Amino acid sequence: MNRRDFIKVSLASACGLVLPSLPGRSLAGPLDSINFDRNVYSANQAQTIMVFLYGGASELGCNFTNYDDFKNLSETDYEYYFRSENVEATINGFWRAAGGDIMEELLAQHDLRVFRTCFSQVRWDADNRSHGSCVAQNQRGTFHEDAPGIFANLARILYANGQIDENTQMPFLTMDGESGFYARSNMSMVPILEPIAINENLDNPFDRLWAPAYSDHMDQLAQARNRRLGLSAKITDAFAKRVEMKSFIQEIKNIADPDLGNNSHGDDLNYQNNSFAHKLRTAIKILNHNPDTKVITLATSGLGGWDDHNDADNYLRRMRDLFLALRSAMAHLKQLGRDQTINIMVMGDFGRGVNLNSANGWDHGNLQNFLVLGGKRYFNNSGIVGETQLDAAGSVNRLYLRPKNGSYWFEPLSIAATIYKIYGVTNPEVLTDNNPVITPLLT
Repeated sequence: MNRRDFIKVSLASACGLVLPSLPGRSLAGPLDSINFDRNVYSANQAQTIMVFLYGGASELGCNFTNYDDFKNLSETDYEYYFRSENVEATINGFWRAAGGDIMEELLAQHDLRVFRTCFSQVRWDADNRSHGSCVAQNQRGTFHEDAPGIFANLARILYANGQIDENTQMPFLTMDGESGFYARSNMSMVPILEPIAINENLDNPFDRLWAPAYSDHMDQLAQARNRRLGLSAKITDAFAKRVEMKSFIQEIKNIADPDLGNNSHGDDLNYQNNSFAHKLRTAIKILNHNPDTKVITLATSGLGGWDDHNDADNYLRRMRDLFLALRSAMAHLKQLGRDQTINIMVMGDFGRGVNLNSANGWDHGNLQNFLVLGGKRYFNNSGIVGETQLDAAGSVNRLYLRPKNGSYWFEPLSIAATIYKIYGVTNPEVLTDNNPVITPLLT
């Protein structure tokens, strides 16, 4: 998250704590129809790290199975551009130079689930592959781009069913700045449900860096003045909350990093030296320390963007660094004994075509990988799901992958349905345009 976004969202979160909450209204629209099972919620104890690959990552890193079908049709020769020694598939069809060997390790350890056929037939039919539209739909779990985000809905559901209240600490965090995941649309939100922005260094959005010596004294004076003027108790409570959150974040900062010398994972716990890896490490420390935190969203700043229309040679490095960080995260979760309840999900805007164009990049596609790690208490160990085939749209060089005839596939909105389900919603389809859960993952 850049500094401007961090400050912007942090200020919004702080204002939510200072201002009295708006009167709550009943859950609007489809939320009125939600069925919630407290037993499922309690049994799963799910916590989620959502990693979003902004820009639309090529699916080839996780799915190199069709390479022989398209390599001779590509405008630019793959073996020439990426060098022949870097164009090789692993035994399970991962692109070896793009972190495929690390994916194989995670797969062998039953830590990685790869869904190769996350495909939108609706977008395909509408020829819709624009960033804004696809991001908005994926992060809201619906084709209605002005709808509330997935985690804004989840917040209201948990609040309405008594799983979040004014005593819950930091239920939703973002290391991603503002995103559609928390979009409210016209839905009113009580302040506790608003996401709090934080970064990998745990810089405290509640610190008064401009007057640290007078911070506590200012709180006391403000509260005394509020009482004298008969102002809302919510304002007084907000000052107490600021002090509480400041202390809480400091507790997390004091947690030691993973012990590299006392585990069976060796160098797996040695997080890479980039901000994305540090975000993952921080997110896991927060979730392990604080069961109140349900969701942390983050992007992959520190690795680079994924809009590889040209000069895609850095894609191999980015994919490898992504999976090095995910491998460290899984080793971290195992050391803490939390790979059963904490899950990591990875998705993006869309996939890309497989024609390596004249600018040495890929244009927008419509099929992407969806990756799931952890969450072993409630997710099936599916391994690899879905097979793909080559399709040509419009010309020989407009080459795309799509689900193979007869193969299991799902719309991206099914990711939202799956998230709702693990948090206790028994009929998530009412929020996802009737798209069901990912059945090989949840049965």
